Amino acid sequence: MEREKIIAIVNDFLVNEFEVDGDEISNEANLKTTLGLDSLDYIDMVVVIESNFGVKLGEADFKKMVTFDDFYSTIQNKIAEKNA
Repeated sequence: MEREKIIAIVNDFLVNEFEVDGDEISNEANLKTTLGLDSLDYIDMVVVIESNFGVKLGEADFKKMVTFDDFYSTIQNKIAEKNA
């Protein structure tokens, strides 16, 4: 899956399902600060990612993510691993 499509899908569900202000989403923005999600929201996000992309993200994956760019890259890498 192309990175642009991943970004579009992720940004869409963040805005529509997690009520994130789309203007605050940028590659360099801090993921955790911008999202302001609690632990239950992260569980919901894992479910949404799995249903949209067919991959699972774990706690270790989220700990490594700092920016939205990291988030997109992690999803892209998981998809590539799955399809390898």
